[in-house]
Amino acid sequence: MADFLMPSLGADMEAGTLVEWKVAPGQAVKRGDVVAVVDTDKGAIEVEIWEDGVVAEILVPTGNKVPVGTVLARVRGAAQAAAPGAGPPAVPAPRREVEAPRPAAAAPPAAMGSGRARASPAARAKARELGVDLSSVAGTGPDGAVTLGDVEAAAGKAAAAPAPARAAPVAAAAVPGAAPAAPSAAAGMRQAIAAAMARSKREIPHYYLSLDVDLSRALAWLARENERRPVTERLLPVALLLKAVARAAREVPEMNGFFVDGAFRPAGSVHLGVAISLRQGGLIAPALHDVDRLDLSAVMRGLNDLVARTRRGGLRSSELSDGTLTVTSLGDMGVGEVYG
Repeated sequence: MADFLMPSLGADMEAGTLVEWKVAPGQAVKRGDVVAVVDTDKGAIEVEIWEDGVVAEILVPTGNKVPVGTVLARVRGAAQAAAPGAGPPAVPAPRREVEAPRPAAAAPPAAMGSGRARASPAARAKARELGVDLSSVAGTGPDGAVTLGDVEAAAGKAAAAPAPARAAPVAAAAVPGAAPAAPSAAAGMRQAIAAAMARSKREIPHYYLSLDVDLSRALAWLARENERRPVTERLLPVALLLKAVARAAREVPEMNGFFVDGAFRPAGSVHLGVAISLRQGGLIAPALHDVDRLDLSAVMRGLNDLVARTRRGGLRSSELSDGTLTVTSLGDMGVGEVYG
């Protein structure tokens, strides 16, 4: 039996709201199937499952906001589901309470070590960095989970970004019969993006390199190639850029991967995060998968599809978690250099 957890859909994500189940107990699933929709500060995300099997039970009903790592459902593996005499999985009665992940040993909270307290992955990482004992931190997240802000407050290092101004809601509330205006979804998304960018700027060493590249031959080829293509199949310069970056990443694997548990781990594939501006404001960088293995036409089709789904709110969880490099292309707008 495998646990299906609330995924982390970004380094700044601490919790998500389960909006929709697309499967039911007893239903067979295969790797890559979309099984749920989760609402985050960056929008509604379709969450995929990572192994074949049969849904045994659903633990979290829709409408609940739970921390990253919470067990949402349990899945019986394909081998178990096909075992002789196993019969169909039992359909459990609906649960009233949402169960967050618990340690294997039934120890009271006071006896838990810092690694056993209920906390988001981001909070655990910050606690290790700052030397904070999680068992001594009072959690303010869902079901008492310790959040990143709780850790920073306990360490005396509150986030540098000032809190959002509240002058307008206070003034409105002072008027008889008036209610404070609720923040829009777009405002929440932009706040989450700004917090993640500010944190990366504070915590990740930055250095910048610049090199002029003569693209005249490439652009001349592109012009000739587009002349023979239908308008709907023409290529943009960004397709050449993405393909070039992907080939370079494949040849230099030390530049393509993840920094996990204090060490660099090269990725087996090149999944390029592509910076996409949103209609309502803000920026997001979902991953275009296996760019090194695609021809230019497939890169262009994949990019068009990714941009369209990003702007209408139809991204998948893997597209927010698989990126191995991020590419920003402003060259079509006359920009010569971009520094992050």
